[in-house]
Amino acid sequence: MGKPTGFIEHRREVATEAAPLVRIGHWKEFATPLTEDKLQTQGSRCMDCGIPFCHTGALISGMAAGCPVNNLIPEWNDLVYRGQWKEALDRLHKTNNFPEFTGRVCPAPCEGSCTVGLKDTPVTIKSIEKAIIDKGFDEGWITPEPPEVRTGKKVAVVGSGPSGLAAAAQLNKAGHWVTVFERADRVGGLLMYGIPNMKLDKKYVQRRVDLLEAEGITFVTGAHVGVNYPIEKLQEEFDAIVLCGGATKGRDLPIEGRELGGVHLAMEFLSKNTKSLLDSEHADGAFISAEGKDVIVIGGGDTGTDCVGTSLRHKAKSVTQFEIMPKSPDTRPANNPWPEWPKVHKVDYGQQEAAAVQGEDPRQYLINTKKFVGDENGNLKELHTVLIEWQKNEKGGFVPVEVPGSEKVYPAQLVLIAMGFTGPENTVLDQLGVVKDERSNAKADYGKFATSVDGVFAAGDMRRGQSLVVWAINEGRAAAREVDRYLMGSSNLP
Repeated sequence: MGKPTGFIEHRREVATEAAPLVRIGHWKEFATPLTEDKLQTQGSRCMDCGIPFCHTGALISGMAAGCPVNNLIPEWNDLVYRGQWKEALDRLHKTNNFPEFTGRVCPAPCEGSCTVGLKDTPVTIKSIEKAIIDKGFDEGWITPEPPEVRTGKKVAVVGSGPSGLAAAAQLNKAGHWVTVFERADRVGGLLMYGIPNMKLDKKYVQRRVDLLEAEGITFVTGAHVGVNYPIEKLQEEFDAIVLCGGATKGRDLPIEGRELGGVHLAMEFLSKNTKSLLDSEHADGAFISAEGKDVIVIGGGDTGTDCVGTSLRHKAKSVTQFEIMPKSPDTRPANNPWPEWPKVHKVDYGQQEAAAVQGEDPRQYLINTKKFVGDENGNLKELHTVLIEWQKNEKGGFVPVEVPGSEKVYPAQLVLIAMGFTGPENTVLDQLGVVKDERSNAKADYGKFATSVDGVFAAGDMRRGQSLVVWAINEGRAAAREVDRYLMGSSNLP
């Protein structure tokens, strides 16, 4: 695998990115890929490590260690090193239906578990993955492959995010007739409207959807199952149903002033922005604009970062990001050993851009919002905060304790709440009578994916709660195998 001395001879190198002040002037992806010879050199750094933790996909301390879809990383790194790109593409597609998505938006837990990372910088796995799939499309190696034989069985997939698309792709390969129902006007779910265009250009999402359609999958948009498309019709017309609706209920902040104009959940802001961009390049004005406003983003995860980057492209007056947790350390602490996901301080694209515009990282740590205050017209004008410390209570758990005298008022005309998601919407689950778990997700065991209702399966965030795109693909693929087994008595799907 790779070159035995590759990681000794060569340093890690990743794609170059356009300067922050340049890229905030547009909505396009801004990374310039490495050349083929440099990618081959990077592939050579993948040493013969014996036990490649990069593709284990294990959960350690509640987080992914290694690739959740078990990508055959050492194999395709070696093939790239040797210039065998088409063979590398075949290996990549064995485990991952959509490398063009994961190669762009996955946080790369594989790299966090790379053996080279024990003493050096990890192999540039994510960059190589993206290069393989992009070359596959560029060279025309990826073409529609409809199944040769149809089973006559019909399967409905509710939701066209990564888990829904993965389930549909696999079930179609097995020869079933698959129909995917999407309530939005475009297919893709989170991939289409939840992730900004500069992070995942929608042409890549549409390219894959077009390919799946050419392979025989039917997509129905504007179909909100349980609202304008009856559940009963779904049950009557299909032999099995796969629920992949995601965890779309945003965690709110029900404090004083929440009803004021200018306070929004992050996904409302992001989805309307992308839809308006795709529909009219923002000419229709059908989005929440941050232009000229003091913007506060409450939440420090990926969604919060996307809100920062989007606000800057709107030409916000200022952008500040609140995190209730402390700043992570710069290096792994003793209680976060390899191959766990490294819980270290990171500066993502949004923070890079804010620092370039404003002169400093936009994040404020250990801060809690107490209330929103509006003007005489009912619009937000400021918010009140206090610093906190995390202290142990009598039960040994950590709780936030306010720091006396740390109160502060921030001017704000737009607040974006990016505090994560609490679970799936209840409409479909309640109408079908699906039993839910204690977190309000569809109750279905991992590995089986069958709900309490016969013939109804659940996968992705709707089953496991908010998670990564790569976990959604993992679940969609695995659920498809169980649906195939349910319909046919056995399955050859991986």
